[in-house]
Amino acid sequence: MGSQGSTGVDDRELVTWWGLVVEAYARTGELVRVGPVEGVDLPGPWFEVLLRLLRTPGQRLTMTQLAREVTLTSGGFSKLADRMVQIGLIERQPSPEDRRVTYAALTAEGLRIGEEAQRRHVASLREHFLAPLGEQRAERLAELMRALRDANTPPE
Repeated sequence: MGSQGSTGVDDRELVTWWGLVVEAYARTGELVRVGPVEGVDLPGPWFEVLLRLLRTPGQRLTMTQLAREVTLTSGGFSKLADRMVQIGLIERQPSPEDRRVTYAALTAEGLRIGEEAQRRHVASLREHFLAPLGEQRAERLAELMRALRDANTPPE
């Protein structure tokens, strides 16, 4: 028998619960990862940038906001953005209101590749996430993960 914390949950059971979360995420994540689209490799953070820009009105966000949402340092995100600019998926746009602000915006090619990647991703999510859980459990899991994310997000 393991010991119990103040919640009454056995320590070993708690470790098992967490292990199941990690294993399920890792296995499912591999299955829903988007591979190359039309010869363009889309590592996870690249795909996340495309998705966030696709879902934003005007399809552009500040570099700072994108870095924060993709959970990269500004330096790490700048390198990622440089590579995405080089292959024509995004472009940098200076803010007309504030010289210190630069936007990342989808190019026509980025829009095309991003939409195809999103289509493939959604098909994989339907097969490997929604089908095994069903709508109600998938929605409940999303609610639980949002609560966990929000509880563990440091204030800005």
